[in-house]
Amino acid sequence: MVAVKRSDPVYMAHAYLTKVPVAGIVPFLEAFTSEGEIVLDPFAGSGMTGVAALMTGRRARLFDVSVLGRHIGTNYVNQVSEEHLRKRADEVIDQARKRVGQVYGVKCGLCGDHSEVAKTVWSAIMECPACGQDFNFYYCLEAADWKKSQMVCLSCDASVTSRCRRLYERPVVDSISCDCSRTQIEQPHRSPIEEADPSGLKWPEVAIEKSRQMYVASALGRHGLTSVSSFYSHRNLCALAALREAIDEIDEEDLREKLRFAFTAILTRASKRYQWSRQRPLNAANANYYVAPVFYEWNVFDLFNRKVDAAIRSDRWITEERRTRLNWDTDHRLDVTYQRASAESLPLEDNSVDYVFTDPPFGANIFYSDMNLFQEAWLSEFTDPEKEAVIDRVDTGAVRTAERYEQIMTDALRECLRVVKPGGFITLLFGNSSGKVWQLLQRSIAAAGLEVVPELIAMLDKGQRSVKGLASGFENTATLDLMLTMRSAQGPPRELVDPPLIVIEQIVEQHLTEQAEVSPSLLYLELLRHGFRSGWNLSQLDLSSVVRIIESAQRTVDRRTALVV
Repeated sequence: MVAVKRSDPVYMAHAYLTKVPVAGIVPFLEAFTSEGEIVLDPFAGSGMTGVAALMTGRRARLFDVSVLGRHIGTNYVNQVSEEHLRKRADEVIDQARKRVGQVYGVKCGLCGDHSEVAKTVWSAIMECPACGQDFNFYYCLEAADWKKSQMVCLSCDASVTSRCRRLYERPVVDSISCDCSRTQIEQPHRSPIEEADPSGLKWPEVAIEKSRQMYVASALGRHGLTSVSSFYSHRNLCALAALREAIDEIDEEDLREKLRFAFTAILTRASKRYQWSRQRPLNAANANYYVAPVFYEWNVFDLFNRKVDAAIRSDRWITEERRTRLNWDTDHRLDVTYQRASAESLPLEDNSVDYVFTDPPFGANIFYSDMNLFQEAWLSEFTDPEKEAVIDRVDTGAVRTAERYEQIMTDALRECLRVVKPGGFITLLFGNSSGKVWQLLQRSIAAAGLEVVPELIAMLDKGQRSVKGLASGFENTATLDLMLTMRSAQGPPRELVDPPLIVIEQIVEQHLTEQAEVSPSLLYLELLRHGFRSGWNLSQLDLSSVVRIIESAQRTVDRRTALVV
């Protein structure tokens, strides 16, 4: 088991779907390569393989069809002067503030002086199904002592829920920073000192098309959220537009791109997708477009300032890691490139890389181009969804089938084998809760002329504790991943056999007995690992079948810890 935390400065600098922490990649680079050798990642995503290569003195060749992935991955290794970045960041914040005025300025309810909003709580205004009157979700929740199950309409006392018809949204509470208090002050929402004036400002009016998988999954049409701009308050749209305008005027390309990196890092947090919680902010869900009935509107300039600091910490951490790990000058031999290209056709010579480490899309788990649209709209460049290696969940007229996905994976693995040097290894990180998808991967590996090295199969635990994938459904995600290390096949593919049910049950029961802390995902991966080693046909191994075995053993899963109890 490779267990890592998602809290290092690199990981925290910029969000990206299914990002692998650098600490999960470094051990493989050190095991399969030497300093100065070339690592390939054909599904590079946010470029974590490149960061790991930079830290360990390897060279890296990164490829992906994702516009956002290349933007993030390139800027992770775009090491700039800390002093100059901070200076330019202060300048663009100051310029943007002057452009929009005191849109976050309000009077403090305690001292009466001017203060600044750190965040504002917004509530959905909904229609009561019983009396037809509007109700404020936040106020009804407050009246119910914050218990959703006890919420009633304040006009007629009928029960109401978040499923009621959503009409519009309204700000209800401000959290302000004022000199009269060391901590933030909560007060009823007040109009800002200056209303945001959109004159001359431009933001992306990019539509989210009905053909997008996440348009259907998040019911965007029903909620009127059919464009990127509809996910922002008017105030934050103006602030973001002014900030981007100021960044685009920076002459130094490396500093401008690093500031754009910080800018795209705040776009989800600055939107309506940042869910409110009475205890603490719950952050935004990166894998869907969900807007909660109560959400935050954060101060854009505060968010950007903090993300610039995060980018500086990321650069500093990478530099310190390089200095610790390597015996040569940290400015020497920085050789990490990132190109937009399909994994099916890599612009590399035969036998030109020493090792491959990659983390491809996991079938129908995540639709990257749909979710990346949120940032790519502001970058004015878009990933082509037709090139994405995914399997559509619902029929929207697209042709992204399981057969197409299997062919992409086969061609990509075949390309990896073509460009890796003789005797070189290929490590593929993969996770899914569907046995049919694992069987698809089995076929792709064999068709590409590769074989899994049984003794090199590992697991990756990224510290996830979600139990979304325990039941088969739309999320379809497991919380652990397998790391399959492959080599050129030493002979013809072995004939797969169907796993005996009694053996499956024995393996699950053995781990339930021997391990004090075990999750359904861990049990599932143990079965898959055993299946790869034993030549099983994996199509019959679903995560849901593991859950059924757990239930038949009179055991349950704790919804908070995701552990079997």
